[in-house]
Amino acid sequence: MYITDFALNDFRSYSEVVLKFDPAVVVLVGENGQGKTNLVEAIAYLATFSSHRVAADAALVRQGATAGVIRAKVVNGESETMLELEILAGRANRARINRGNVRPAELLGIVKAVVFAPEDLELVKGDPSARRRMLDELLIQLRPRYSAIRNEYEKVLRQRAALLKTAAKIRRRGGIFEERTLDIWDKQLAKLGAQIIAARAKNITRLRPFVREYYHQVSGGRGIARIDYECNLDVRLGEELPSAAQLISDSDVWEEKVTEWEKHRTDVVENEKDMLRALQENRQKEIERGVNLVGPHRDDMRLSLGSLPAKGYASHGESWSFALALRLGEWQLLRTDESGDWAHDEEPILILDDVFSELDGQRRSRLAQIVKDGQQVFVTAAVAEDLPEELTGMKLWVANGKVTPWQS
Repeated sequence: MYITDFALNDFRSYSEVVLKFDPAVVVLVGENGQGKTNLVEAIAYLATFSSHRVAADAALVRQGATAGVIRAKVVNGESETMLELEILAGRANRARINRGNVRPAELLGIVKAVVFAPEDLELVKGDPSARRRMLDELLIQLRPRYSAIRNEYEKVLRQRAALLKTAAKIRRRGGIFEERTLDIWDKQLAKLGAQIIAARAKNITRLRPFVREYYHQVSGGRGIARIDYECNLDVRLGEELPSAAQLISDSDVWEEKVTEWEKHRTDVVENEKDMLRALQENRQKEIERGVNLVGPHRDDMRLSLGSLPAKGYASHGESWSFALALRLGEWQLLRTDESGDWAHDEEPILILDDVFSELDGQRRSRLAQIVKDGQQVFVTAAVAEDLPEELTGMKLWVANGKVTPWQS
């Protein structure tokens, strides 16, 4: 997969820009604040309808404009598809495929992209929400139908939370809350949450060997990286994932147990049963606190380096290597997926946004060797000298909202 033609209108800092891209490596060079990241952000937005920089779509529309537009010609194998997405501030987006009006959700799955940016250090150092977001964006790219499932889950979650807060107020005033009104919401939450948990668990199992291998490559063999699924259901039902130290010291016993847990968590029916039981067992706590305590919105992906958790123990360089390994692992998982949702020999677009400036010379070279043969790779850099010699391809200069061929 690659993009040949690309245009923006009233997106971020661009009033209008029209570009042509080559396959393979495309390098965007320019000083900070000139619009490099705005370009790759727009490409990534077509893949997941989310930005790696802001939470609200309104920030993507150029100041003073009412809508931002992204247009792209996407090549998959022998076929070409024209995409257009109109981002409307405060309203639902509009979309077109080959100039025909479609629901925006129909664009999901046509462009697939993986972004690595400085913000991804939060995957290692930040709160679980960053890791959950990564898992869900990966899930949506692999199976676009999960976008609707996740949206419906969040809707039910909000409605159930409102009911729990109402219940807490009634009890504080000495009234009686009819708990049976929660049963309907419990069933809906469990049905939707079970599907999300199963898909996440399966993807973490598939992602783990890629993360381990890419960390080994990027770090030069310094340490063993591991990821595991910390499911809220296990915590709420009294289970406990073994520590990284246990996995290393008694690997055969614990690996077998982890394998069984993961197999269990990929079963939607079993997840639904467990979630209903956990909701029932934790109902009084939820009513007392007025919040949803059970479900995949409280899950996490545990990151370990050797026998220690990465968060709080990994050095700055190790954290960068781990975050990069997570994104490269995601890229490789998408490249090798054989579910039938992908075209033959299709690859996701890889975006490396201002990455090389944060890496030492050896890591730069190793990363360049890994990505140089990608079907299409976008790289941004403020200083051309930060780019390793191995990274050759189309080079563009970005300055003052203009994009021109690079003059070396």
